[in-house]
Amino acid sequence: MQNSSLVQSLNSAQAQAVTSEADRLLVLAGAGSGKTRVLVHRIAWLIQEQHLSPHSILAVTFTNKAAAEMRHRIERLLRAPSGSMWVGTFHGLAHRLLRMHWEEARLPQNFQILDSEDQLRLVKRVMRQLELDESRWPPKQAQAFINSNKDEGLRPDHIDDYGDLYQKTLVTVYRQYQEACERGGMVDFAELLLRSHELWLQQPQLLAHYQRRFRHILVDEFQDTNRIQYAWLQMLAGNTVPITIVGDDDQSIYGWRGARIENIRSFGDDFGRTEVVRLEQNYRSTATILNAANGVIANNRDRLGKQLWTSGDDGEPIFLYAGFNEVDEARFVAERIQQGLQQGMRRSDMAILYRSNAQSRVLEEAMLRAGIPYRIYGGHRFFERLEIKNALAYLRLIQHRDDDAAFERVVNTPPRGLGEKSLERIRLTARELKIPLWQASLMVLQHRELSTKAGKSLAEFMAMVEQLDQEVRGLGLSEQAERVIEASGLIPYHQNEKGDRGEARVENIKELISATREFEINGAGNSGEETGASLAAFLDHAALEAGDTQAEADEDCVQMMTLHSAKGLEFPVVFMTGVEEGLFPSMQSAEDLGRMEEERRLAYVGITRAMKKLFITHAESRRIYGSEALHAPSRFIREIPPHCLQEVRAAAKITRPIAPSGGYRVQEPDAPYRLGRSVRHPKFGDGVIMGCEGLGPNARVRVNFAGAGEKWLVAQYARLELL
Repeated sequence: MQNSSLVQSLNSAQAQAVTSEADRLLVLAGAGSGKTRVLVHRIAWLIQEQHLSPHSILAVTFTNKAAAEMRHRIERLLRAPSGSMWVGTFHGLAHRLLRMHWEEARLPQNFQILDSEDQLRLVKRVMRQLELDESRWPPKQAQAFINSNKDEGLRPDHIDDYGDLYQKTLVTVYRQYQEACERGGMVDFAELLLRSHELWLQQPQLLAHYQRRFRHILVDEFQDTNRIQYAWLQMLAGNTVPITIVGDDDQSIYGWRGARIENIRSFGDDFGRTEVVRLEQNYRSTATILNAANGVIANNRDRLGKQLWTSGDDGEPIFLYAGFNEVDEARFVAERIQQGLQQGMRRSDMAILYRSNAQSRVLEEAMLRAGIPYRIYGGHRFFERLEIKNALAYLRLIQHRDDDAAFERVVNTPPRGLGEKSLERIRLTARELKIPLWQASLMVLQHRELSTKAGKSLAEFMAMVEQLDQEVRGLGLSEQAERVIEASGLIPYHQNEKGDRGEARVENIKELISATREFEINGAGNSGEETGASLAAFLDHAALEAGDTQAEADEDCVQMMTLHSAKGLEFPVVFMTGVEEGLFPSMQSAEDLGRMEEERRLAYVGITRAMKKLFITHAESRRIYGSEALHAPSRFIREIPPHCLQEVRAAAKITRPIAPSGGYRVQEPDAPYRLGRSVRHPKFGDGVIMGCEGLGPNARVRVNFAGAGEKWLVAQYARLELL
């Protein structure tokens, strides 16, 4: 099969991965090694050379954007439509499964998908019903508790409260929330996976049907799977369905949101005898950048192991800058970006990365002062914007009256004289009778429990919804959307907002109508099912898009983002800022080996985003979260091989730091005092070296002591013990 035209453009490792006949295949794909190319070519090879039907292939990835790109590349490679393939995200495929088997899943046929904001709104309503004080029991905390337990495959009855009031209360919120979802026919994002996994468990004949149907499963970014996703795949693959997973344990950086690095490490043990193919040739970065990344990640334990390399040249050294403070650091970054622009680079060729969002403020100020356009990557996507969610809620309510989240969102938007007291009366009736808010509103009106003004406003609102339902029947999707938006009053409502914001909101609402037209033209999108361009299909599409957390970058501007947001991206020039102890790695990871290793993987991801040039910066002192702190340079800097680094001085001079045995130093080779080194003084106690000055016996050392603060000491008299 190696002579197939499909593999002629691949390197030997890629070709081995594409043509493997193993039933269990792990493709360990390093950063920039062409993993998507391998995944797409393997699907094409299974179809062309192994004669599998496209209908029998299931391919899973983590974002709608990645799924769309995969589908497009498959079609281009095969020169044929890929509509019969199941290609999508875990949530998208689980949703598709539940739509097809709603009865077996014990769901209403027209179940609604709750996005994060609507889910939070429902959690708040449940907590009000339980008379919980939001200041003591933050709703977002309860929401996170619900989602994290669903990701672990746990229902309320599966969670032990250990007699702890905090745990017991959150379990009660979870239980009441679940009951509210069942009553309203609502499904949140975490529920999609949990419910579809339960479908496998409770319907063995259905599971057997899909195990016969799917002849190969392929999974991208496997290191990012959580427990329920892993269990879902394990059930579906069973002992019969071949599976290919592509991932990189060195890029597992989402443990804080449930991803389990153990999944990729234990794949061979859990799924059976596995062939492992390593993709180590990098097509993105220079040899110097790769050597730096390899040097850092080698300090992690229990790696599956690989060494990135390139056939390209060494490229420029990695430039290391120590700012006096965070303002000086930001000024340096802005100056270097201006230099790049003067040399003919585009703004979008450059990216500024930071560990936490709190760091962006000073960097943004420096960019503004320098007049450099920038974009904070990861802003609100289209379907997450307030005005769009308002319009979609009207459409959802017309589609499904029992959608409590949609009802609450628009019953008084635009304002129509329904105060919180009137709404609470409706909620109380719904709670007491265990009925949706729409039905509760009918009961409240029937018994005249509201003031005359509030009752009239509520009746008019409900009559409008009923009338719109009748008017739009038989109309095309875009005509339905246009009519509902017009009748809702949202456009004049948002037009009354001051400044550009109101205008932008109106433009977005109009763009929503354009989105429905595009959806009409493309049918149900890329689902592969003949669902048509119905309102229900569009609303599902919008909810799934809103749940996809990857944001789009556009226009020619410098990209600014957290290191987590940078995964999957690449830029010719990258600035990694704030690379210092206590910030990156974070203070919280210092006592936890698992968290420290994830921080190191994050550093590896950051380094490998750079294609041509990498700047690493840190500040000797930094004011953050309202207080000033002195931080040593990060251990990740010290882990970079010394020959890869060049120190940049403030006066724009460049000198190579002398750093034998992996240490980042600013003085002669035999000096024992490295920046960041922990020391002990007989009087001042333990401290960290923050700076060195001078040479020989008169050299001075600046040490920040935990109990005594910062001290300058003459090295030969300091009596410092190295720790």
